Amino acid sequence: MKEILVISDNDVGALAAVAEALGSVGVNIEAISAYGLDGKAVFRIITTDVTTALKVLSKLPDVKIQEGNTIIYKMINRPGELGKITRKLANRGINLESLYIVSRKQDFTEVAIRPAEKDLEKTREVLGIK
Repeated sequence: MKEILVISDNDVGALAAVAEALGSVGVNIEAISAYGLDGKAVFRIITTDVTTALKVLSKLPDVKIQEGNTIIYKMINRPGELGKITRKLANRGINLESLYIVSRKQDFTEVAIRPAEKDLEKTREVLGIK
């Protein structure tokens, strides 16, 4: 799965502009993480239509966009599971660029994991994903 990283100035309405742009072309946001950092707004977005999303987002002024590979991982929904998984990855020297919850059900939680690009296959191996 692909993640789109959007970085813009952290101005009032920055997230609204991104969300409106995607909505205007019928792109649905499947998961999003949004935060401010050093005067910048950082959005990590997962959608099922990456091509259209990239096209419309590239038209926004003063916005930097990157596309990267993200793994959706389903883990048991209980205390300590995230610690176990991230410890396994750390023990193998895998550096994570981002991790956030995509969905949560009673028995499981799905997280989006974006390792450094060089660690993508190793991450799949550690997590048992083919």
